[in-house]
Amino acid sequence: MVEKTHTAGWLPTMSEPFHNLRSRIADWFAPASEASAAEDSYDIALELPGVDTDDIDISVDGNALTVKGEKRSQRTSEGRTWYFSEREYGAFQRTFRLPPDADAGAIAAGHENGVLHLSIPKLPAKPNAAKRIKIRKS
Repeated sequence: MVEKTHTAGWLPTMSEPFHNLRSRIADWFAPASEASAAEDSYDIALELPGVDTDDIDISVDGNALTVKGEKRSQRTSEGRTWYFSEREYGAFQRTFRLPPDADAGAIAAGHENGVLHLSIPKLPAKPNAAKRIKIRKS
């Protein structure tokens, strides 16, 4: 009879692939995106093929810009035999940290040909005006 013993090192090794599973699944469903900067704005584009504009929610909380939504299945199974399906359906979410000079109150969004475009204006640069401090005499 072979005795099975478990060492302390066995459990972490076996559970390691599942440790960050939640974040890996979230990354898988997060839409592909690209970000760029121009002189007066930041631009973000997210690939959202097959997602209806009404199923997209864009919000700003502090310096975090979040895009979330859902790609709904329009598949009809009646009378069909499916051999494979590579299309993805379900909820998605992507959050971007806004730079300090982003004007979060003036973000504009457009959705065309399966791509969501976000334009984030930059705040005007504050002039570095030197200020003289007067010394009070006691």
